Amino acid sequence: MASIKDVAAEAGVSVATVSRVLNSHPSVSPDARARVLAAVDALGYRPNAVARSLRTDQTRTLGLIISDVLNPYFTALARAVEEEARALGYSVIIGNADERPELQDHHVRTLLDRRIDGLLVSPTDGGSPQILDAARGGTPMVFVDRWIPGVDVPVVRADGCPAVRDLVAHLHRLGHRRLAIIAGPAATTTGSERVEAFRDALGEHGLPLPDAYIGQGDFQADSGRRATERFLALPEPPDVVFAADNLMALGALDAIRARGLRVPQDIALAAFDDIPWFVHTDPPITAIAQPTGDLGRAAVRALVDVIEGRPPQSVTLSARLVVRRSCGEPASNRRSNL
Repeated sequence: MASIKDVAAEAGVSVATVSRVLNSHPSVSPDARARVLAAVDALGYRPNAVARSLRTDQTRTLGLIISDVLNPYFTALARAVEEEARALGYSVIIGNADERPELQDHHVRTLLDRRIDGLLVSPTDGGSPQILDAARGGTPMVFVDRWIPGVDVPVVRADGCPAVRDLVAHLHRLGHRRLAIIAGPAATTTGSERVEAFRDALGEHGLPLPDAYIGQGDFQADSGRRATERFLALPEPPDVVFAADNLMALGALDAIRARGLRVPQDIALAAFDDIPWFVHTDPPITAIAQPTGDLGRAAVRALVDVIEGRPPQSVTLSARLVVRRSCGEPASNRRSNL
């Protein structure tokens, strides 16, 4: 394996000049830079990342802890993070918390031990000890999608409240009056925010949200199935089930079909977090779409700002309602994001 001394000898420059070229220092002449890069290419030289990190106190590596790698929303978010980080010269190590606070803390410890430059986190709960310690200890950090109230960390998120209001107005126009929600964990900001937005939107139309129409989920398909089974067993089942994430919507759909019922003829179904396969279900599912790619890219840029000493900025983007056919929409009003 070629060394930096071999590159210097091949290019006819000093080792210091090679180092400056590899670190993009502006003081190197164009001719010397060209010779060094040609030598690097000819010799197949690869800088020693470990040695460089010890020398510069940077690894050019970001940590990303997502709540559930099986959730298509978080998979798309991770892809956008990785692409934007790579464009900015960083690598990404991903940890899957699987909606488990203790596993989330394990990943935080592991990533910090690997000397990452900064951490992107979608918290699984409202007060993970390792995340709180890392944030208060000065680790460059950005919350993405979810956040922990009271922790002074930039947040990159989508505001889903207007889209939830649009969804409820849409359902009301279609004649639905008994609306139920499968809520996410109350300890997560997205879990509590979506159920409160739903409640407020119902109130604007004079509609109640009885306790019986609130199913407690955990952003996993099984919880969506169980909550929907309970709704369907009520003396007066709801007209609509609104699942506060895509996996719970999948569980709800399974429960509806297991009872021999049809969507939307017997019961309507809508979801938060639109994903590509919603257009392929029968019927395609009406959903609230978050700008997932934009969120991932904005989160990386915010974290790099923190790492490089620029003022950190929180970012709030907008979610939007995508109307399809799972709520009894008339054909003339159907819109698709195909």
